[in-house]
Amino acid sequence: MKRKTLLAIALCFGLSGFSIPAPAQDKPANNLEIIHEKLKADKKLIVANYMELTESEAKKFWPVFEDYQKDLRKINERLLNLLQSYAADYRNKSLTDEKAQKLLDEWIALEKDDAKHRKSYAPKVLQALPAKKAARYLQIENEYRILMRYDLAATVPLVQ
Repeated sequence: MKRKTLLAIALCFGLSGFSIPAPAQDKPANNLEIIHEKLKADKKLIVANYMELTESEAKKFWPVFEDYQKDLRKINERLLNLLQSYAADYRNKSLTDEKAQKLLDEWIALEKDDAKHRKSYAPKVLQALPAKKAARYLQIENEYRILMRYDLAATVPLVQ
């Protein structure tokens, strides 16, 4: 239980900086890149700490982990673009029903792609690790995803 609490705290603090940049920020892309790199490093440390991999397991697992993160980054970039589009319309009070429908369609497609991504990597993780450790890793990824989504939900305003 203590480890789970520590994981939740670490993830929450790691994710607290991930939100839509305010319009007045200078160079938001650079700020987001810095945040992304910190989250990436923190996430790898968290995973390494909780996985307790043998040397043999690590050789097989870390390349799968890196591929997973690379593909996940593409999904997260799409999510960021979606949120930035919504944020611009929200700030300008220019969100029409048509734009809202388009955003909704993209969000649903994004959620489907995210689920496909997780499903496609489960067998790869199982090839690299024993089933219990594979389940642990996928559980960590799921908790990370849920905490990120929770953080976004807390910072993104409701459609007006």
